[in-house]
Amino acid sequence: MRVMETARPTAPPIVAAWETTRACGYRCLHCRADAQPHALPGQLTGDEARRMLGQMGEGFPGGTLILTGGDPLLRADLPEMAAHATASGLRVALTPSATPSVTRRRLAELRDAGVRQVAISIDGATPEVHDGMRGINGSFARSLRILAMARELGLPVQVNSTVTRVTEPGLEALAEVVRGVQPVMWSVFFLVAVGRGRLDDMLSAEEHERAFHRIADLAETLPFRVKVTEAPPYRRVLAERGAAVLPPPVTGGRGFMFIAHDGVVSPSGFLPVAAGNVRDTSPVDIYRNGEIFRAIRDPERLGGKCRVCEYREVCGGSRARAWAVTGDPLAADPTCVHVPAALTAA
Repeated sequence: MRVMETARPTAPPIVAAWETTRACGYRCLHCRADAQPHALPGQLTGDEARRMLGQMGEGFPGGTLILTGGDPLLRADLPEMAAHATASGLRVALTPSATPSVTRRRLAELRDAGVRQVAISIDGATPEVHDGMRGINGSFARSLRILAMARELGLPVQVNSTVTRVTEPGLEALAEVVRGVQPVMWSVFFLVAVGRGRLDDMLSAEEHERAFHRIADLAETLPFRVKVTEAPPYRRVLAERGAAVLPPPVTGGRGFMFIAHDGVVSPSGFLPVAAGNVRDTSPVDIYRNGEIFRAIRDPERLGGKCRVCEYREVCGGSRARAWAVTGDPLAADPTCVHVPAALTAA
């Protein structure tokens, strides 16, 4: 199994996602942003965005910026933003919605502006499952065409997949579809009940555990990197399975930050707890000093079994899922089956 090098949780963000716009033509059942067809009031202006990107480049040299949304291609100045981020020293990636706005010409323009990788979502092994999740007939076929087009343009591609009660049964079949795309990475997201995501669609703790083992089995056979997103207990599972090296604990607030369309900064799009706004504070300062960021990075402030868990440095639990279920981002991860040794010995 291919794994990533370790990284300090308090290091500058490895990844910062900027929601360039909340506008999107899709109607995804699990959309964390509850995106709408048109841009919402308060979207960052070009001047505000350029200032923010410059600050990020200076404070997080070599960091990765994800241009996301909504559908980022609905922002007219996106190529200019990509070029400015690149000139500021950031590595730029793009996660567009698989709509007709994604054309060869526009992908080439964004590549020339500095975009270095494109990620597209595929949530099921069949059009019925994927299109049902996305709310648009033909989305599955268009997603595959966009991925092929990006590769033809010399852009490395990533496939993002969301695991819900609907998609979980088909993980192995989905892995074969992803294999055919030849991505550099498969990023498997576990649903968090925010936005249009529903608690009923989220896996139980036992279902999470079984899915982690299935993904770990798949990762040992796939020729590309497999990354699990918003499921820190997967790292505990890998440790229990004897992995020699674990992927870095990059989760919301620990190596990752999210900047909303209106400049509000939070640990992730799945944990929309405001820590500040780039309109009046540098995103670098917000990441380093924002209260919610500092709290998440302090294991002594975790609640419940996560605080006493022997895997708290390796895992730390999903702060987004704790917030979605309990309202407290520092509570114990409600979808982790592990019982810490400190509790079994009591």
